[in-house]
Amino acid sequence: MNLMEQITSDMTSAMKAQDKFKLSVLRMLKSALQLEKISLKKELEEKDIIAVIKRNVKQRKDSIAEYQKYGKTLEVENLEKEIEVLKAYLPEELSEQEIDQKIEEVFQQVQPESIKEMGKIMKMLTEEIGSVADMSMVSQKVKQRF
Repeated sequence: MNLMEQITSDMTSAMKAQDKFKLSVLRMLKSALQLEKISLKKELEEKDIIAVIKRNVKQRKDSIAEYQKYGKTLEVENLEKEIEVLKAYLPEELSEQEIDQKIEEVFQQVQPESIKEMGKIMKMLTEEIGSVADMSMVSQKVKQRF
């Protein structure tokens, strides 16, 4: 079963179980996927679906940071629950050690002389581990190497 079918199936299950929270999160996700499909003008592949889910998770994490500034704990809790629902559809992320290993491999391949080559390194890393790693953390680690 591909990811889109899994999301649709889980929506049906949430409806039957009357799990309104999960259903609303999945409806928002389905809507975001539909918008992505329209903007790309093609059927979504697994990597496209994963990218949309990651984008939604990132938006919620950014919102959590804002809500925490203003002490809105209820909204923070709801967003954290939404993130948990969305993360169920993402592949398991690489461990920090595995990320460090990939960064090391790319550094050995490219052998950068300055931070000006960070774009080339990040492009290669995104292609290799973009779908299974938090790229903001990867970016920080690459910057630390320079």
